[in-house]
Amino acid sequence: MLGWYPGHMNKARRQILEALPEIDVVIEVLDARLPYSSANPMLAELTRHKPVLKILSRADLADPVRTKEWTAHFDAQPDTRALAVTTTQSRELKRIPKLCHELAGQVRADRDVRVMVMGIPNVGKSTLINGLAGRTIAKTGNEPAVTKRQQKVRINGQVALIDTPGVLWPKIEDQASAYRLAASGAIRDTAIDYVDVAVVAAAELAKRYPEAFSARYKLKTLPPYEGHPDADRVEADGDAQLDLLAEAGFDGHALLSTIASKRGGLRAGGEVDLHRGAEVLLHELRDGKLGRVTLETPDDIPAAPPEETPDASASASASASASADDEAAG
Repeated sequence: MLGWYPGHMNKARRQILEALPEIDVVIEVLDARLPYSSANPMLAELTRHKPVLKILSRADLADPVRTKEWTAHFDAQPDTRALAVTTTQSRELKRIPKLCHELAGQVRADRDVRVMVMGIPNVGKSTLINGLAGRTIAKTGNEPAVTKRQQKVRINGQVALIDTPGVLWPKIEDQASAYRLAASGAIRDTAIDYVDVAVVAAAELAKRYPEAFSARYKLKTLPPYEGHPDADRVEADGDAQLDLLAEAGFDGHALLSTIASKRGGLRAGGEVDLHRGAEVLLHELRDGKLGRVTLETPDDIPAAPPEETPDASASASASASASADDEAAG
């Protein structure tokens, strides 16, 4: 369980709450390579009464077959539409104002449709806004949390956009999501051990794209996972002990070791520099050099836990927990 909550993200949450009553439509920008993991459940809770346009950014880096599955998944949800785009391609963004009007329904003719743009850090929000505006409005960058404050911009099509800082949530409960976010660069490389992230990513890529992965690194075999003395290091923080390599079915340590030895990570005496292997794999994954890959499908969404019959003690416990959370957020 990975946890953090920088002060500017807490401030952004409050700004979102203050602005939402005047908002007609929410645009949530997701990474098309990980649409579930890059969706902030806190934002979903904050905006649950607003129509939502899900923008799957970086569609040029994602598996087009999986992207179609994800857009169908989101389109099936009430008051929700999905559109996959490459945010640097302005022609792909032209449908967005029309979709916002359709989702907003009846809006007075003398005012714009008010749209709030949300998303986690480093998912392409600022690039999207710049593309819609046709000029540089929002600062962009390759590191998380570049935008630090709300920005407003009017675009063609009678739409007024409100940009918000990228907001992560206090705790990422799903370990697989934490590692996918780290692999994509959505969270800083210091949040989870860099080599561990690459180990899990190698196993996931071997599972999902064995041919492309083998071809890129000239791998003759993809070693199955049979346990490893360092396996306990490849786990997110917290009490849960999910073995992500066992879930993938491939030995990410062996794969990363082979990549390192082939790409300048073989030291004198035969010692393998796993950090070098991690640099190669993660940089090439983020740059799209492994081809168009998607790290999760709708089938990977964890099943919701069964609802329990509430009783007095459970209600009291939930109330106390909510109070503690509010105090911590304040």
